[in-house]
Amino acid sequence: MNLKTTFSALALSAALLGALPLASGNGNALAQGGTISGGFDVGPGGFQGNFNPLAATSGFTWLVTYFEPLVIYDDKLAKIVGALADTYEVSADQKTYTFKLAETKWHDGQPFTAKDVRFTLELARNEKAGSVFAARLGVVQSVEAPDDRTVVITLSAPSPSMLDTLTKVMMLPEHALAAIPAEQIAKHAWWSSSPIGTGPFKFTKYVADQYVELAANPDYRGGKPAADKLINRYFADPAAAIAALRSGEIQFTYVDSNDVSTFSSDSNFKVIEGDSYVVNYVGFNQEVPLWQDLRIRQAFMYAINRDAIIQSLYGGAAKPANCVYVADQLVPQGIESYGYDPEKAKQLLAEAGWNKINGDKPITILTYYTSPLATNVLAAMQAMLAQVGINIVPRAVDTPTYNSIVYQQSGNAGDYPLIYAGLQNGPDASNINIGLNEKQIPPAGANILRIRMAAVTDALDAALAETDAARSDARYQDVCKATNAELPWATMWVANRYGVASAKLKDFVWTPAPAGGPYQAHVEKWSIAE
Repeated sequence: MNLKTTFSALALSAALLGALPLASGNGNALAQGGTISGGFDVGPGGFQGNFNPLAATSGFTWLVTYFEPLVIYDDKLAKIVGALADTYEVSADQKTYTFKLAETKWHDGQPFTAKDVRFTLELARNEKAGSVFAARLGVVQSVEAPDDRTVVITLSAPSPSMLDTLTKVMMLPEHALAAIPAEQIAKHAWWSSSPIGTGPFKFTKYVADQYVELAANPDYRGGKPAADKLINRYFADPAAAIAALRSGEIQFTYVDSNDVSTFSSDSNFKVIEGDSYVVNYVGFNQEVPLWQDLRIRQAFMYAINRDAIIQSLYGGAAKPANCVYVADQLVPQGIESYGYDPEKAKQLLAEAGWNKINGDKPITILTYYTSPLATNVLAAMQAMLAQVGINIVPRAVDTPTYNSIVYQQSGNAGDYPLIYAGLQNGPDASNINIGLNEKQIPPAGANILRIRMAAVTDALDAALAETDAARSDARYQDVCKATNAELPWATMWVANRYGVASAKLKDFVWTPAPAGGPYQAHVEKWSIAE
């Protein structure tokens, strides 16, 4: 039984998603070859400082240019299609996945085989390897390679989210990595010095914190890429990337919603807009005693005027989130709307004894969002919370620093009592599980706030185990109810996301995907006009 259609139905609607193939807007002839430069990791999450896809929480737009997964979303994020797997089938009991592999080679000329898939999945399941997929792949019972072109994955129980997880697991070369001990692989120099993949471009150079250069892979199974080189530039802040785009130094970058108006009327650029599928939230570190009383967490929701922030700072390009979802089919009737009510917030804080618990002592709120928009959002939150007696102090850091703090296995939980962050809630609704389920507490997963709420975990487990697509939405509505009632996060909004590309690009596809994808961008077709 081939479940491509079934799994497509599980994906959230892509009606709001904009993935535009861009053609030359000035009639210029296309250059043969050429170099395309972009700020592909600028934006939410930013440059991780690590090119290891097993540890990546963002940056897939770039990683997928030289690494590839077995399966991948199409550029509308509407269905899952083959990548390194030509075809796949799922058994009737949804416990056996059979992949027929494409015939291709690694960038060093060695053949890609089923043994590489088995090696990659075993490594991705290994917590010692620093893999963010360890818990998500915990249901994998075995990975077999009956021949070079066939992989059979057997699960201990059905897992409707398995294909979605596999879109993010980039295949790795056994012959290049097997000799490195698992506990050393997470931050090994290989990732930034000599990585090899199967994708349309080959890794050639990394200048620390400045750029990565890739060269066309002439042996790519999809044909030699149209461009000779891809360069990914890194910038200290998004404003520098926008300046480089305007000057022609780069041809693409992510932009905030408040930058869109400066490009939308300029024929030299194309604006790409779509749903981010990311819920932004204020997260409460559950190992910090301040947040044990639900009334204090509720006070955050009532104290922040989300509608005002959405209108004044996002220009209306966001939807308020009252749970971890905003998609209509996942949000049940009757949940608390948490409308702006500072007096109610004050009352709840008084009932909880906030003055004795903390009072006006400053509380750090950690974030990896460093754009001017994020700075303004946090300033607005700070002012609103101060009105009810909560004193937050924003601390914005780069992504490597943020990850080193929140994923620490020991140390002071007070290093981040609060966070302002985002986590994808689509295109498959199961994605939110990694940040909320008790089973996903690091090192197993990304539950960095150490949330241990039985109602939330039980609802997620039930949704993840639901094999009937017709009942899936109802299960995730239960997740919405649990997060709305328990408030592991103070959910803020789901915003649109924007990219701007030079009109000189042809056949360029960028999708505002959570964490940068991955998705089917056909990078080998990208070209640039003279």
